[in-house]
Amino acid sequence: MQSFRTEIENPVVEKDIIELANKIEQFKEGKIDEEKFRSLRLARGVYGQRQQGVQMIRIKLPYGKVSSHQLRRISEVSDEYSRGRLHITTRQDIQIHYVDLNRTPELWAELERDNVTLREACGNTVRNVTASETAGFDIDEPFDVSPYADALFKFFLRNPICQEMGRKFKVSFSSSDKDTGLSYIHDLGFIAKIQNNIRGFKVMLGGGLGSQPRHADELYSFLPTDQIIPLMEGVLRVFDRHGERKSRSKARMKFLLKSIGLEAFRALIETEQNAIELQSVPINHEDFPISKAVEIEAPKVEIKDQKTYELWKSTNLIPQKQDGFKAIGIKVLLGDFYTDKARALADLVETYAAGELRLTLRQNIVIPFVREDLIPVVYTELEKLGFTELGYNKAVDITACPGTDTCNLGISSSTGIARELETVIKTEYPEYLNNKDLVIKISGCMNACGQHNMANIGFQGMSIKTKDSRVAPALQVLLGGGNSGNGSGRFADKVIKIPSKRGPQALRLILDDYQLNSDQKSFYDYYTIQGEKYFYNLLKPLSDSTNLTTEDYIDWGSNHSYQKAIGIGECAGVVIDLISTLFLESEEKITNARADFEAKAYNNAIYFAYSSMVNSAKALLLSKDHSTNTQASIINQFDEVFVSTNLISLGTTFAELIYQINKNEPSESFAKNYINTANEFLTTVKEFRKDDLDT
Repeated sequence: MQSFRTEIENPVVEKDIIELANKIEQFKEGKIDEEKFRSLRLARGVYGQRQQGVQMIRIKLPYGKVSSHQLRRISEVSDEYSRGRLHITTRQDIQIHYVDLNRTPELWAELERDNVTLREACGNTVRNVTASETAGFDIDEPFDVSPYADALFKFFLRNPICQEMGRKFKVSFSSSDKDTGLSYIHDLGFIAKIQNNIRGFKVMLGGGLGSQPRHADELYSFLPTDQIIPLMEGVLRVFDRHGERKSRSKARMKFLLKSIGLEAFRALIETEQNAIELQSVPINHEDFPISKAVEIEAPKVEIKDQKTYELWKSTNLIPQKQDGFKAIGIKVLLGDFYTDKARALADLVETYAAGELRLTLRQNIVIPFVREDLIPVVYTELEKLGFTELGYNKAVDITACPGTDTCNLGISSSTGIARELETVIKTEYPEYLNNKDLVIKISGCMNACGQHNMANIGFQGMSIKTKDSRVAPALQVLLGGGNSGNGSGRFADKVIKIPSKRGPQALRLILDDYQLNSDQKSFYDYYTIQGEKYFYNLLKPLSDSTNLTTEDYIDWGSNHSYQKAIGIGECAGVVIDLISTLFLESEEKITNARADFEAKAYNNAIYFAYSSMVNSAKALLLSKDHSTNTQASIINQFDEVFVSTNLISLGTTFAELIYQINKNEPSESFAKNYINTANEFLTTVKEFRKDDLDT
């Protein structure tokens, strides 16, 4: 094991970081299966990059809030372990790239000095809890959702029920009925409501994007705030047990909900209630830290270009519900900025605002709590940093994922075409600088990290093959998506596929037609009237691939001929015994269960024991070449293959044994007995495996 140690005061965090260091060492020595190691490091924010031998690190920033000192810490880490560039994601995280895997534990330790975590930023876990970037100062909000997003984030961080699910799970909070948190595309979405003077949320369940977008269902029209954590625990338990695990493309919550239906899902949640320790979790919003603006005399500054300044105010200032304050929107091209500017920005908000920033779902930055008399000086300081570009959250503000720049899954460039389209709008359609009704988004592949299929105008990276068998970069054009508010939205239609280099021409055709014929309607409404076929015919001439030029075979931002390629995967290492790895994990889960039992965290202890039994059963099924899928199917299969055939005697069925978890309250006595049951089961299956190998 590595002798790596941290100086982190929190023993739970320190243990986590040391574990990552030790697992890296075990993986390098061939003691851990690659797939299991991948799962572990992803759950700790360490993600394989397209370029061989380096990692992308995702920093988890709940509801996009980051303080000045946290931003400085992130900047220091990026300079020391990466290349000084920060990337804002569409889930309000920050990513840094080109990090050596061996240095990730010490990087993590450095971040934790300012309470910044990597834990569960990637992997099959509860991802970053996002929220409206205006939470706390939104003029339309019935109350600030930040305390509730924060409480939910903390409750499920490191929670054993959501560490190894079939796929990721995404949660959002919206400040108002405008649904700026986009609840309808999330696994679980909360929209702030007040009913009879009681705070609560409208709850949306089972939304998602990707190649098969699904609109979330309304689970509750109103749920009091003390019920959101128990509800989510029930949802996660059901998803963990019944969610798809064999086919990754079908493993999201949306597919489970589509398969069994909303009412059947409700029934499964109800079945889990006995296992949930806390039936009510009050969240004291009054104890949540309140942002406080600085008290400073406004310096006198000279605005050299008054016309540009007034235009900037019209496009980049955000009203606040607090009298005398405005928020400032900073448009960050493609979400990329560098640490020198990050440090200067941290100093700026500490001096003239409330010492905090918000990262947005459109990859931008918001400075809240700027006194109105300080706006001129803040503007002049932002101008020095190049942070006064016009059009925050307007049509010119295009969202794009990293695409083929760094992502393994990228098919064609998303950042290159985004830059080109922004240039087209700025230079040829300046009237769109202040248009907030037209939303353009781009993804480098079907996975929709750029959220292209919920945009008014979306582009998805693809490729096309010509008659001479050459391959060129392409774009799927999607039109007509949009957020209708209050948990309702529409996904864009896939209209036509065109060579990527014709993307700017496609945008011109769409905007010219819209300006000429829309009669001042929003693009969303105009598309609804005209329909998919109209725009297909409009763009059809651009789809002809028989007349491609040499330039068409070169992707945006590249000087070389295009090659469709998934990025280089990570080294597989030596072949090891996966069954032994699974048994080792089962032992670790029982160790964790006992530790939580001693800490009187009986709910967590029981779930660790449950996970150990599922893991042990899976190991034995794999040893007999039986494919495994959902946890529920593993339990059923184990009975069919081993118990009903009398190969293994448990004194009862495995299902009866393991499903005690949802038939008993999480008491001390049940936890103790259940952990012992898990340990005895592990001993039984390991002995069976040993005898089987000796035969």
